[in-house]
Amino acid sequence: MTHSITGKVAAALCIMLALSSCGNTIRGVGKDMAGTVDATQNASHRVGNAAAK
Repeated sequence: MTHSITGKVAAALCIMLALSSCGNTIRGVGKDMAGTVDATQNASHRVGNAAAK
């Protein structure tokens, strides 16, 4: 009986750990994408300013 409960608790902890890791990865990808968009916009503004001169 206790092996069954212990196994279920261990499985639940493993699942929670895996899900929290996925959340951190998704958050990091979102930050990377935002940085890429900002860099692209900045580069386009610099090109536009250089062409206007």
